[in-house]
Amino acid sequence: MANTETALKEALASIEGATGVALVDYTSGMALGTLGGSKTFDLNVAAAGNTDVVRSKMRTMEHLGLKAQIEDILITLSDQYHLIRLIGGRGGNGLFLYLVLDAKRANLAMARHQLKRIEEDLEV
Repeated sequence: MANTETALKEALASIEGATGVALVDYTSGMALGTLGGSKTFDLNVAAAGNTDVVRSKMRTMEHLGLKAQIEDILITLSDQYHLIRLIGGRGGNGLFLYLVLDAKRANLAMARHQLKRIEEDLEV
């Protein structure tokens, strides 16, 4: 089992094209941990904004009566991928991993696979 710091370091180091990663509490919008980002890309601001994305999707699913669980949410930009992976299992309720990828360098399928593995090993 990996703690937050270890999981974030592993994501940034092992996922090709990763430029930033955060563990986010979507009930408060607060990042519990961040790694990466840049002067022009504030991970705390992005984490708070993506909280709205998660909440909106969950509300929509509730209105539609969908019982399935969200695995991940993908947002594609012209030069980046933003991957949101909701944390399942014990202690993960209300949390998600947020990963920013350089679209030119990333393999999206591998990134999803590796982020799932990191999420499964995360001990919150």
